[in-house]
Amino acid sequence: MTTEQATTEQATTEQATTTQAATENDPLKDLYTDWSEILATTEGLTVRLFRSIFDEWHQPTAEPTDVTYEEGVVGGVPGIWCRPVGSDAGQVLLYTHGGGFSVGSASSHRKLAAHVAKALGVQSFVLDYRLAPEHPHPAGLEDAVSVFHGLVDSGISPQAITTIGDSAGGNLAVATALALKERGGPLPGAVIAFSPWLDMENKGVTLETNDATDALITRGLLEGMIAGVLGDSVDPTTPLANPLYADFTGFPRLYITAGSVESLLDNATRLHDLATAARVDSTLSIGEGQQHVYPFNAGRTRAADDEIAAVAAWYAR
Repeated sequence: MTTEQATTEQATTEQATTTQAATENDPLKDLYTDWSEILATTEGLTVRLFRSIFDEWHQPTAEPTDVTYEEGVVGGVPGIWCRPVGSDAGQVLLYTHGGGFSVGSASSHRKLAAHVAKALGVQSFVLDYRLAPEHPHPAGLEDAVSVFHGLVDSGISPQAITTIGDSAGGNLAVATALALKERGGPLPGAVIAFSPWLDMENKGVTLETNDATDALITRGLLEGMIAGVLGDSVDPTTPLANPLYADFTGFPRLYITAGSVESLLDNATRLHDLATAARVDSTLSIGEGQQHVYPFNAGRTRAADDEIAAVAAWYAR
């Protein structure tokens, strides 16, 4: 891994590239390729079946050792606690799963959340927030905010909470901090976004340039998910729905990662540029040759394990 650092008066910007060996298998890419085939050839795919398919997201992830799981409710929102042995119960990752706001679950993401929690020496709560289209924006965001307040009410310091998520969950991790800032309350100590999906206008340039190399994401797939979460009533430039239109002044320190071949790459780079311009301590890590949310390969590929180790080093800084 190589790291280049640039420092402004009030912000530190780091850019890193993680390279996966050409001969290394990529279980996540294999899963995405299979999903894409199913989506392209299955007629009349119901919401229930669509969600069932995406609950396989955990399959590329090795089961982490020395972690216990417990179902729970925080702030009125159900989810799964990931508790690594010996972890600091006073430090919590508030994990919002990906899935276009409409699929995915705490179960599909518990192993990934546990790998990150174990590396950081903390505990993680993975939300089962309300999903679109039954519950459009801002239902998922309000659930994440409720969990944040529930953790604080239980005695966890706001600064000891990190909002973290992948894809649409990365959007929610960022938007949760923005919503708390907008309301004038305490903020989380940090935000982590894996391959965040932020652009509700579907205008990203890498939707075109990386279309041939991304094994899952297409403009059409995103269009359907945008329609589900925003409907006809929410403007796609609403900052809490599309953080690319947000004011990041006073935002917590931020870690962003994405794969170099994924179609949502420029969501990550644009977020980093916006945060840096607002003098936020922002770190951007690009996994060379990696797919969407490549840390899902935790325990299976060196690229994923190295990236999680980099997050842990950043967290401990």
